[in-house]
Formats: sequence, structure tokens, C-alpha cells
Amino acid sequence: MTPATPSTLTIRLVEPHEYAEAGRVTVEAYRHSYDGLTDGYLASLADVAGRLAHGEVWVALSADEIVGTVWVPRPGERLSELAREGELDFRQLAVAPAARGRGVGEALTRHIIDLARARGARRVVMNSGPEMLGAHALYLKLGFRRLTEREHPVEVEPGRVIDLRAFGFDL
Repeated sequence: MTPATPSTLTIRLVEPHEYAEAGRVTVEAYRHSYDGLTDGYLASLADVAGRLAHGEVWVALSADEIVGTVWVPRPGERLSELAREGELDFRQLAVAPAARGRGVGEALTRHIIDLARARGARRVVMNSGPEMLGAHALYLKLGFRRLTEREHPVEVEPGRVIDLRAFGFDL
């Protein structure tokens, strides 16, 4: 894997010929971070075309290699019940395990914040699993704060409930 630094990353919308690779990177990142993911959930993570039916998938590239992805709604829409009017939510921010620690997650998160500003949102919101401590530290470093009043167990697939953490960044 080519070393990635924020200054060498390109962040743009995924292109059709990249759907399979973007899905593979997302699955690899989630498998690295979570135990016990079902085949159905992994298939949903790999389904970039399916996510595009409900939003936009952005990719971070180092040279020509996809090293991260994130899913955001189209302007004026929401991906989850977490988001309220005037908020932009994002899901499935994923960084290839071999690219972690090189600023890819931070660059994608800053891109989302810039996108939210450009769209006139007043806040960026997202959920994160309780075991994603590295991600939580990144979000807090960037100025996100916990939205404990929006936290509750979420059934992410039939029979799999996660007590997700909620974070917000006021613009």
C-alpha cells in the first residue's frame, strides 16, 4: 500500500468502475474493527451501488488506490434517524487497515465538515460503535462532542443490537 498523508490524498465521489474496490475496502475496515459481522451485513457494506441509491459515497485515494470511504446523504436528505433538520449525517466511514494512522480518517471527516458547510447545514452528526475508541478520539480531537441524549441501542441487522455512541460537530 502506498503511504498516505493528508497532503497526498484525493477525496472525490466514487466512480462506477470503483464500486467493487470501494466496497472491499469498507468490508476490510469493518472486519478489522468489529467481531461477529454476519455475511448479510458484510454484503450490505460491500454494496456501494445500493448505498448510492440513498446518498453519495466519497473515496479517499492515495495515488490511484482507494484507502478510505464514507457515505453521506444527498443535499437536503438524511441517511439515519439520528440526523435532524439542518444536520448532515454520515455513515460507514472506513479506512483500510494498512492506511490507518496516516490521516485518512481525519481528511475524510474534514471533507464531510466542509461539505456540510457548503450545503448550509448547522451541524454534522454520526454514530460510532462503542469499541471504536480510535475513531472517538479523532472525532473529539476535531471538535465533535458526544450527544448522549441521542444514544440508544440500535438494531443494525435482525438480532444484532449495538449501543451506538452519537457525536455532533456544530458549524
